[in-house]
Amino acid sequence: MPIRPIASTAGAILFAATSMAYARPDTRTMTCEQTQLLIQSRHAAVLTTGPNTYDRYVRQFGNECDWPEVPIASYVRTRDGQCLVHRCQEPVFDFPD
Repeated sequence: MPIRPIASTAGAILFAATSMAYARPDTRTMTCEQTQLLIQSRHAAVLTTGPNTYDRYVRQFGNECDWPEVPIASYVRTRDGQCLVHRCQEPVFDFPD
């Protein structure tokens, strides 16, 4: 009988540790400089940007985007205001008629 409580406790601890290991950095708790340095150091990072929102941000000059996507300027909310970052998106070409 004592094995069951130990197993469930071990499972709960493992679940909590795993959940914390995969928590995304939250841009709202970082400064703009911290956010930009994190993206630069990892080349790409999935960041939480709001209560229920997240996205993948990349370096401006790099090859982190899959073709035909390119790094496009975007802004995220940080602890000290709006912050310029880049995310992958297909370019929109506006050809003259």
